[in-house]
Amino acid sequence: MAAADAMNGTGAGKGTALPGRPGVPGIGRGRVLAGLALAVLLPPTVELLVTAVGYRNFAMIMLLHLAVAVAAAAVGGLWPAVVAAVLGSSLLNYFSAEPVGSFSIADPSTLFILLVFLAVACGVGLAVGLATRRAQEAAHAGAEAMALNELALRILRSDGSLESFLDKIRAKLGMEAVTLLEAGPPDGAVRTPATARRAEPRWHVLASSGPQPPLGHAAADHAAVVDAHYTLLLRGGPLSGQHKRMLAAFGAYVVAVRERQQLVQSRQDNLRLTEGNTMRTSILRAVSHDLRTPLAGIKLAVSSLRQEEISFSPEDERELLATIEDYADRLDHLVDNLLDMSRITADAVTPHLRGLAWEQVLPEALRGVPEDRIRNELAPNLPAVEADAGMLERVVANLVENAVKYAPGSDVVLRSRTAGVAVGGRPGSELRVVDHGGGVPPSDILALFLPFQRLDDAGSAREGRSGIGLGLAVAKGFTEAMGGTLTAEPTPGGGLTMVVTLPLWEGEQL
Repeated sequence: MAAADAMNGTGAGKGTALPGRPGVPGIGRGRVLAGLALAVLLPPTVELLVTAVGYRNFAMIMLLHLAVAVAAAAVGGLWPAVVAAVLGSSLLNYFSAEPVGSFSIADPSTLFILLVFLAVACGVGLAVGLATRRAQEAAHAGAEAMALNELALRILRSDGSLESFLDKIRAKLGMEAVTLLEAGPPDGAVRTPATARRAEPRWHVLASSGPQPPLGHAAADHAAVVDAHYTLLLRGGPLSGQHKRMLAAFGAYVVAVRERQQLVQSRQDNLRLTEGNTMRTSILRAVSHDLRTPLAGIKLAVSSLRQEEISFSPEDERELLATIEDYADRLDHLVDNLLDMSRITADAVTPHLRGLAWEQVLPEALRGVPEDRIRNELAPNLPAVEADAGMLERVVANLVENAVKYAPGSDVVLRSRTAGVAVGGRPGSELRVVDHGGGVPPSDILALFLPFQRLDDAGSAREGRSGIGLGLAVAKGFTEAMGGTLTAEPTPGGGLTMVVTLPLWEGEQL
């Protein structure tokens, strides 16, 4: 993926660059001037000091001038070292080589020594200058690497949004605003392979950061082509060579962040497809078994009543009609749960919230449940909860039905309280549906709320229960849609307790 293949703008920065290597910073002008000052001042100073103390050892004085050339090279690079070497060799010739006080050289070996000194001084200066320059380049590269590493870590720790990523680019480059454009198909008629190559893409804003971000190339001070599909537009001051190189790396990150978003979206789509396939498979299984059982019972009872050659007593007729009604209620309940589960999985549940007391939903929720199986211990005068009446009725009905089914030898106790209850940072109230049946192992509690999951499927020893395992899943989905929570916990002494928690109603009581 090519990044920053094209860079244009107004007022682009012109940083100091190495000869022949545009954009790579070298030794600054200030350091060169400082090196030249040292190259001019130090050699005479050395000669003045050795003259003042009367020290005239030619070899040692030559080493001192070599040290001066190295110092000038370390500060200002090659040219200060050359100046120091030429000036030092001249002073050596004048003050230390015979005849002293003259630039003429009596001994040819002394000329050779001075030429070697000049070559060595220039060579050392060149090496030191190059090393200093390489050290500067390494420092700049290290700073860029640290900046990119920090940016990468922030991206990994961020929410993964393009806006957050562009905020970091804007801060690193000192820009006022940044915009990411994505190329779409050009306007016009249907494209052919021949016209597709000539047509210009139609750019649209994918994400932006900063006040008044540029929405087109004309409004941008700088533009960086990330690849054929993405372009970064920047508004702000000039970009140095270092910033341009960083922008090239940022372009690669842009593509990485975008691909990460697309992978996450693809994964979510695949999960939804998988859930949908699981739902369809489970519905087919339910239709083939759990729904056919009550249908078979209804058909058998109706067929018996229609037989003209058999005369049933009034008691037998009432029993057959009761069987039809019971199986019809079971079918109605199963179909309702299937429809509700499909709404929940499709995120199509829209609760109509109002203030409700727990007692208000009990008559409908407990319809069809034997009165001798329910023990109502709801606390009186509790404040209303924020709930949808129909959804809350279904939640309570499903929880009570589940408790009655799986705890056949015990009462189902209903309790409520508000003290110390909170949900989503708001004061709340909870309803507890308590049974004293066989209970559920802690490892299987989470599996209770999965669609098409029955207790016997989750590992319970209680088997042979009918139903398609949607009651608790629907109850949990409706509770969460109303802003509450549904949890399960062991009942002290054995059994299972379902806890519905909803926020308190903050409006006027209807």
